[in-house]
Amino acid sequence: MNIEKYSFGVGDRFCRQGKAQLQAIIQARQAGVEIVPVWNKSFREHSIIGTNPVDTRREADHAVKQLNWHEGYYVDADHIHLKNVEGFIEASNFFTLDVAEEIAKPAEPQTIQQFIADCKSYLGELRIAGIEESFSISTELLTAIGNKFLSAVQQAGKIYRRITQRKGEDRFVTEVSMDESDLPQTPVELFFILKMLAQQNIPVQTIAPKFTGRFNKGVDYVGDARTFEKEFRDDIAVIRCAVKKFGLPANLKLSVHSGSDKFSIYAPIHRSLKDSGAGVHIKTAGTTWLEEIIGLAEAGGQGLDIAKEIYTQAYDHCEQLCAPYATVIDIDPARLPDPVQVEGWDEQQYTSALRHDPGNPGYNRHFRQLLHVGYKIAAQMGRRYLDAVEKYETVIARNVTENLFERHIKRIFLSPQ
Repeated sequence: MNIEKYSFGVGDRFCRQGKAQLQAIIQARQAGVEIVPVWNKSFREHSIIGTNPVDTRREADHAVKQLNWHEGYYVDADHIHLKNVEGFIEASNFFTLDVAEEIAKPAEPQTIQQFIADCKSYLGELRIAGIEESFSISTELLTAIGNKFLSAVQQAGKIYRRITQRKGEDRFVTEVSMDESDLPQTPVELFFILKMLAQQNIPVQTIAPKFTGRFNKGVDYVGDARTFEKEFRDDIAVIRCAVKKFGLPANLKLSVHSGSDKFSIYAPIHRSLKDSGAGVHIKTAGTTWLEEIIGLAEAGGQGLDIAKEIYTQAYDHCEQLCAPYATVIDIDPARLPDPVQVEGWDEQQYTSALRHDPGNPGYNRHFRQLLHVGYKIAAQMGRRYLDAVEKYETVIARNVTENLFERHIKRIFLSPQ
């Protein structure tokens, strides 16, 4: 199973927006860019909401059938570990092996020594086509890279083999995720990570490194876009080199996690893909959930009431909701509007604060980030929330499709702004 050149992760907290998401992919095809959808949802999200991987599979299959989609599509076991992979194996055909927790955990000394021995041919100056500077490779550097990443790659191998035991080889797409770590991987580190993956016989098709800057949930990239562009281009060059040297799949490509709403790096990504001819996987998730809330608020009446209630509850439980996401959100509590104030808002005031439009004077990124992690409140509402989503499906779907196509797909693949 080989994933296509361009793929787009369309996460959906409540498994209700599959058709609206796929409609954005169809609009992309009509505009001349071929993208395949990947419905992704993590173990944590399933646990909080009370769904399971087969629900995501049903959503994807239903959307594909309803809209007569005849191209490829995937269901991603997002950020899975060895301890929770089993529940995803039957329903998924894309697996994101998250090994960030294993980074910097010590591997066995003999395996480090074996890794260094396997890399002796690279000692000295390493040049990679497409990267201006060269890299000085020493035994000390290889030891440091081995100590930092070998245990993580070995863990990826264990997860991959567990999946193949149940599912068989060549029946799924493998992604390796190292983005949820403290420091970005350098090009030379990525080069040797890919060598380790090849030695584990993992046919990795997408890899998610940690880039410089902050990829906070639901808001724009925080960092120097020029630095990001150089890293992105260098990583493309590393992948191209590693494919040739290590026998990795020819379609191996970069994956950008927390890729939704990162408007300031979409133009750099667009230029890099155009110049290199490389593919890419962009992961989005919470942006669809936020469009559900925007749609409810825009609908007014009961929808707006529920949107206000979700914010009030999220405000009251801010610390609890934010704790699991502390490394990927930056919320200033002093910038959060008081729920009493929000209670008096009309449809336009609420949607202006929440919709990701930095040019709107009413936009509040702190408000948006809190609601991004506040989906647990909606889950606790049960049928009351889901019934409202179904009642206002038309306005919600319009917002979901427009957000994915106009703000994301168009800017990345068609006409960056």
